[in-house]
Amino acid sequence: MDKIKIGNRLIGPSAPPFIIAELSGNHSQDYDLACAMVDAAAKAGAHAIKLQTYTADSMTLDVQSDDFVIAEQDSLWHGESLHALYQKAATPYEWHQPLFERAQSLGMLAFSSPFDNDAVDFLASLEVPCFKIASFELTDLPLIAYAASKGKPLILSTGMASLSEIEDAVKCARRHGCNEIILLKCTSTYPADPSNTHLATIPHMRDAFACQVGLSDHTGGIGAAVAAVALGATVVEKHFVLDRTAGGVDAAFSLQPEELTMLVTETERAWQAMGKVTYGGSKAEDAAKQYRRSIYVSADIAQGEKFTKDNLKVVRPAFGLAPKHWDDVLAGKARQSLKKGTALSWEHVSL
Repeated sequence: MDKIKIGNRLIGPSAPPFIIAELSGNHSQDYDLACAMVDAAAKAGAHAIKLQTYTADSMTLDVQSDDFVIAEQDSLWHGESLHALYQKAATPYEWHQPLFERAQSLGMLAFSSPFDNDAVDFLASLEVPCFKIASFELTDLPLIAYAASKGKPLILSTGMASLSEIEDAVKCARRHGCNEIILLKCTSTYPADPSNTHLATIPHMRDAFACQVGLSDHTGGIGAAVAAVALGATVVEKHFVLDRTAGGVDAAFSLQPEELTMLVTETERAWQAMGKVTYGGSKAEDAAKQYRRSIYVSADIAQGEKFTKDNLKVVRPAFGLAPKHWDDVLAGKARQSLKKGTALSWEHVSL
């Protein structure tokens, strides 16, 4: 699909990349901080903010057994129970409407990731322009089916999904009425290492599923996102924080406001630079062609005098004969006397 409209925003190869600032739990359940984040995202030029709509009880069980505690040694959240982590990161439901309205008043779209059917219904009641399905929920086909049935575009993060799992999710969405689908290449590690990001998957995914494809980026900085746009990404989602040093559950891999500004600017530059297959220079380069090299008279030459390396030179600018004629010219003589600095032309050459 070449273009999708989400709210008032056209998304596709003919439009600048759609930049989503993911607030996640970086608001640390401080409403004033969440409002300040929305304001800063708008000032940075983001096109949308995204929340996550869940409660700890809708995400997991309040159980302290090993199954429900994060065991990975290199995880930012090592040793945390899932329930406690989600309790700390959740965005209160009562914040959604005022935050959405604040974003909209600043010219941004606002939507969220639902994690169960109740969240889908809640977000639909707020008239969100689309739903985002998180990468860990890509295999939750009942959730995708229910979200797809609401008649809104779906943005699906693919994370660690296999090709067949992505196919199942896309088919499920289409079967339940959603044909406006954007897939996001995503690496489900936090933070993600660039070497594990495999952006080359983006054009393959686009061709395999006839969908627009973007990037949900957990790497540091903006390099991966800019590269993704060069590979055809039409959407970039990045976690956002006002100040990484102040903390926040996702702060370590989130962009600060000045970096978000750079992301918006540099991804648009990458998009503008893509263009089409072109040789011979652009129209804008026409004037620069005069600064190529050509053959000039480098010392006064008498009529009938032989051309040599001592009286001709290949120099800038390009108003004389092209350098490719050098050997032919050296086989000839001057038809007339020529002053130093004359741009050589065929009318000056007798062969």
